[in-house]
Order: sequence, then structure tokens, then C-alpha cells
Amino acid sequence: GEHIHLGYYTKEEMEAGYKKKNFIEAKYDFVDEMMKLGGIDLEADSSAKVLDVGCGVGGTSRHIAKKLGPNADVTGITLSPNQVKRATELAEEQGVKNAKFTVMNALEMEFPDNTFDIVWACESGEHMPDKEAYINEMMRVLKPGGKFVMATWCQRDDREVPFTKKDEKDLRFLYEEWTHPYFISIEKYAELIDATGVMNEVTTADWVDETIASWRHSIWVGVYDPRGFIFKPTKYLKCVRDAYCLERMHRAFDRGLMQYGMFAATKKTE
Repeated sequence: GEHIHLGYYTKEEMEAGYKKKNFIEAKYDFVDEMMKLGGIDLEADSSAKVLDVGCGVGGTSRHIAKKLGPNADVTGITLSPNQVKRATELAEEQGVKNAKFTVMNALEMEFPDNTFDIVWACESGEHMPDKEAYINEMMRVLKPGGKFVMATWCQRDDREVPFTKKDEKDLRFLYEEWTHPYFISIEKYAELIDATGVMNEVTTADWVDETIASWRHSIWVGVYDPRGFIFKPTKYLKCVRDAYCLERMHRAFDRGLMQYGMFAATKKTE
């Protein structure tokens, strides 16, 4: 699909049964809720310059561009030329003229200082081999008074309660299976943001309750379709392997080993 991040489920939707919610709608809801957390206002930010760091195939970038309207300018960056190609094709197909995409390293951005009104990062932090450089670069390209909002997978803070051997084994599996370099805690990200010295107080939250249904919902959508095995058995078996990984991730979030970190802050004007 267009979005490769988790979805958002309200308490009422969870009580009614998460599988009753449209899987794609949950992802759009997530973007809308993340916009609210970041204080992104459809009127006040209607002409904003927006950066989407780690945009994938651009689903979120295009959604933001549509929501803010034609006077906004949204730029998505990714390391993958294939993702840029597909994101651009989809923008053209959907008539989204105010979203563009380019290949760029988020750890060494080519943009001048103070370029963007909004810097957005959704599930890209977990892929970054240098979290400090990742944060520093985003803060650098954000304009004074600009809005920063980020969502990323985090591991719990182990400074007071060290990881057990099982915790360490489970984290190793999650790192290796999906080739993540490492995760850090919500607290550590907040410290990195504070350490830049250019940001006002950061708001943090753990959205594990709002997103945890996504893992098993993905399994139901991606695996429990017999046509997959009949027509594409090799791909289907890969889906089964992915389903096992999704379940492992669900359990890590469910027992508190992993957390879904949310962050919002504005850049100081002085």
C-alpha cells in the first residue's frame, strides 16, 4: 500500500474489535492524529514548507500535501531511488502537484539551515545508524518557530531496570530480522532533542495502545488469504515468515520491551 507505517485505533475501535476497522483507513487516521500532536493546523500551515524524512513511497507526504492544500510545499526524502520513482508516479497519478521526492541521506541533508516550517519523521528513526546525527540534522533544517513531529519505534529505557537475557535475545531478533541497526528509548530521544539547544520543551508520548493492533491486523490482511498460496506460493511463504516477525514485534510491544515513541516540539525563535 501507500503507507508502510502503523495504523491508529481508538479505544472504542479496539473494544469493538480491531479487524472491523479498515486497515488502510487506520493508517490515514494515524497521520491525522500525528498532525494534531504536532500542532499542524490546516489554515495556519496552509502555505508551509514541509519535510518528510524517510518518506518511503510517499503516502504520508501526499496525504499532508492534500490536507494542507495547493499552497503548501511538501518534500519527501529517502535513500531509495525506487521509492522516489514510485512516489513521484503516484503523486502524478493523483494530481498532487505540491509534493516532490528526492534521494537524500537524512544524516547529511543537502538543505540549508532553517529551510522548513515543518519537519515530519514517521518510522524512520529506527532505521538510522546514528540517532544523534538524525536528530541534529532535522533540527538544523527546521526554521525558528517551526514545528517538529516524529514517530518511531523505541525500546524501553533500561537505565533503572536493566534488560534481562530474554529482553536482550528478543531485541537481537528484532534488530537482525528486519536489519535495524538499534533502537533507543523515548527518554534518550528526548535527551538528544534537548541537547541540540535549539528546541523548546519536547512533548513525548507512548502510543502503544493506539497502534499495537496494527501488528496482528497486518497478519490478517497479508497472510489469511488463501489465494496467495495458490497463485504465488513463494511469496506467500515469505508472508508467513513476516507474520512470525510481526507477532514477535506485537509481543515485544505488548510486554513493554518496545514502546511507540511520539515527539512534538517547536524550534526556539531566539
